Amino acid sequence: MTAPNLSDLNPQQREAVKYLDGPLLVLAGAGSGKTRVITRKIAYLVTECGIDARHIAAITFTNKAAREMRERVGELLPGKQGKGLTVSTFHSLGLQILRHEARRIGYKPRFSVLDAADAQQILSDILKTTDKSSLRQAAAVVSNWKNALLPPGAALKAAGDEVERQYAAAYQAYQDTLRAYQAMDFDDLIRLPVQLFQEHPEALSTWQGRLRYLLVDEYQDTNGAQYAMMKLLAGPAGRFTAVGDDDQAIYAWRGADVENLRRLGQDYPALKIIPLTQNYRSSQRILAAANSVIRNNPRLHEKNLWSEHGLGDHIELVQCRDDRHEAETVALRISAHKFEYRTRFADYAILYRGNHQARLFEEALREAKIPYVLSGGQSFFDKAEIKDLSAYMRLIANPDDDPAFIRAATTPKRGVGVATLEKLGDHAGQRHISLFTAAFESGFQAHLPPRQLEPLLTFCDFISRIAERAEKEAAGKLLEELLAAIHYEEWLYDSEDERAARAKWANVREFVDWLTSKGEEDGKTLIELTQTITLMNLLEGRKDEAPDAVRLSTLHAAKGLEYPHVYLVGVEEEILPHRECLEGPRLEEERRLMYVGITRARRGLVITWCGKRKRGGEMVVCEPSRFLSEIDQNEIKRAGAPQTAGGDVREEGRRRLSALKAMLGK
Repeated sequence: MTAPNLSDLNPQQREAVKYLDGPLLVLAGAGSGKTRVITRKIAYLVTECGIDARHIAAITFTNKAAREMRERVGELLPGKQGKGLTVSTFHSLGLQILRHEARRIGYKPRFSVLDAADAQQILSDILKTTDKSSLRQAAAVVSNWKNALLPPGAALKAAGDEVERQYAAAYQAYQDTLRAYQAMDFDDLIRLPVQLFQEHPEALSTWQGRLRYLLVDEYQDTNGAQYAMMKLLAGPAGRFTAVGDDDQAIYAWRGADVENLRRLGQDYPALKIIPLTQNYRSSQRILAAANSVIRNNPRLHEKNLWSEHGLGDHIELVQCRDDRHEAETVALRISAHKFEYRTRFADYAILYRGNHQARLFEEALREAKIPYVLSGGQSFFDKAEIKDLSAYMRLIANPDDDPAFIRAATTPKRGVGVATLEKLGDHAGQRHISLFTAAFESGFQAHLPPRQLEPLLTFCDFISRIAERAEKEAAGKLLEELLAAIHYEEWLYDSEDERAARAKWANVREFVDWLTSKGEEDGKTLIELTQTITLMNLLEGRKDEAPDAVRLSTLHAAKGLEYPHVYLVGVEEEILPHRECLEGPRLEEERRLMYVGITRARRGLVITWCGKRKRGGEMVVCEPSRFLSEIDQNEIKRAGAPQTAGGDVREEGRRRLSALKAMLGK
């Protein structure tokens, strides 16, 4: 085997790759090449240390990061060298473990994984409410309990008031329902492997033998359950390299616990810490600004980012009159800068604290004829109405798909209630069969009164009849029949206001028309189209080339990305930092969010704030964010002072653009 070439790594990166004498924490500052360290270490373990790739697991937080890492390792370990390597998210690894060990914890191997919408529907039935805000709150509380490895009984004991007691009771009923459905939710994919390993030492021993070395990316984003899972798999010897940055811990609202960095040192006294401080992304001025802001936070480990990219341009701080003026100013500046420096639109990003800030920037960019893409927009396939129809298609293609069965049997409502599904789930769980198969067993049917059994069998017979025809008949014709038979359009208009129903039905029509033409063009049956849809949904957004467009994104969604030129907008008190996060640990997290925003920029950084902003229909006076005064003032160039903010900044941008165009015209 060829040893990996480490000559292009800096001394700290090289040390991190080669260190194998115990547990290791690599404190990787923004843009310091952490993925390179992880991928090179995998190659080093295989080629130099004789560890078979199938005994190594690299754990990331997103499917995108896992895919990129897999591709990079593939270049370093071609052919059979990398065969069997696990590169996955925590949840994918948990799913893999549970598929193998399901029977030990009373599940069948073909258990279902419910998405957030399915889970909220169960909570809606339990709490007898359709209020989206209270359902989101209940789901968040249950999720936090699961991530803290708190079972329902313990949550009930710990409940401090009536609302928490109500949520704890709902948590117990929710878990009972999931068990009856032979289903798990997203959080169970971490919680249950931890429970499995704690209760079945032989299973833990098997998996410790299978995964002999762990590499964990974005370690600062782990929650309590993920840390427990990593600790169990790594064993007392701590056979792991954790790579993270306490300065980029911005997901506490999602259950991430930056204290896991401190716990690592307490649980593994022999922990080796290697800081990576050389930044390969940004100019020195941008890094000086980031360093000066973040040093106002208490930190576990001091580190100062530095770069060999030169001093770079001053950071521009622009005061705008109001939020509309801010959006127009940014659009004009991008237009002028692109024209002057012959850049691409994709070289620019506009980053903000909250999604609500995007609308005015979208309007200004459209007005200036600047193409843009919005991060985090909802996928077409994630819309509830498309998922409703997809559930029928999935069930027709595979009757053992239990979440599809549950969604199709209850949307629209057809007389199959929660009590029926619970009994069906119990029987299916005991017999280790699907809900669909269980419905036809005489042992189950004998225990159900006719008024409950008849609607269930009518539904199952309906699916069976369509499934028989789906192998040979035209997909479009069958889908039209399906929609008519379940009265989906009428149900939409009965359950939504007219405007929402019309929009949802238009989406369904678009989906069906597309499937019909695709079926005719490619000669595909409904079964084959369903598989195509699933694959498209999994691969959606994976384009070889990103469009040449300005990126609009929240700061949270921008983490891990970088752009030549960044506009960090709305940097005001009560926005960044957010009005609910003005003190203590929450303020520290807001400061880390500011740090993440600054370090997305490679060459140019413009920060804007408004003197006034529309809030709740009224104009309110705004104060610049406290974080602006924390930036080293020597790195800043100011524009749009109060006396000129009434339009001169905008006029200056227009004059500059006109002058450039005139010059080129000559």
